[in-house]
Amino acid sequence: MTGTTADDVLAELASLEDPRMRAVNEKHGDDHGVNLSKLRGIAKRLKTQHDLSRELWATGDTAARLLALLICRPKEFGRDELDAMLREADAPKVQDWFVNYVVKVSPYAEQLRVEWIDDADPGVASAGWALTSERVVKKPEGLDLGGLLDTIEAEMREAPDRLQWAMNHTLAQIGIAHENFRTRAISIGERLEVLKDYPTPPNCTSPFAPIWINEIVSRQSRR
Repeated sequence: MTGTTADDVLAELASLEDPRMRAVNEKHGDDHGVNLSKLRGIAKRLKTQHDLSRELWATGDTAARLLALLICRPKEFGRDELDAMLREADAPKVQDWFVNYVVKVSPYAEQLRVEWIDDADPGVASAGWALTSERVVKKPEGLDLGGLLDTIEAEMREAPDRLQWAMNHTLAQIGIAHENFRTRAISIGERLEVLKDYPTPPNCTSPFAPIWINEIVSRQSRR
């Protein structure tokens, strides 16, 4: 749907704002109240519009940025632009979508993974760990899995929440995907007790790494 301006989109997003949904989202650090199914519906209607995507991102509005990530062309972003965008992505949902929908399919994904994982900004570092979790499962060749476990063991317990969550995800994925590191991954999780008491809804898997690893491995063995 060409001819749609950024102002048109912002007005539509404002009309979808739900104060109750905003209150729920804000508990998770996401300052918007737009139903994500409706937001995806807008993206489906607009289709890919990279220039409009850039304009929406530049507004700084969280809902607009989420929409921007759905209508962009990920491979048209340069390495420096991706780095700058991540450092601007304060809302957790924006960062999550940015990493998963844009960076993971970028030709710069591996370069940025290596640069970001040791960044002093914990939000940036968490993106590096998220990309590392992806590699652990899909392309582990060349990764120092033992070294990753060393870092997790030394740093995860005291890491800020978002970074801690990303490191814990890598810990679990190493334990699930690599049998020769499974015992150590479980041992690290048991010793650090990160997310051990995280409230988990019925029929969902706990994010506590030892439970997570054992549950997924058990499911895989029953297939």
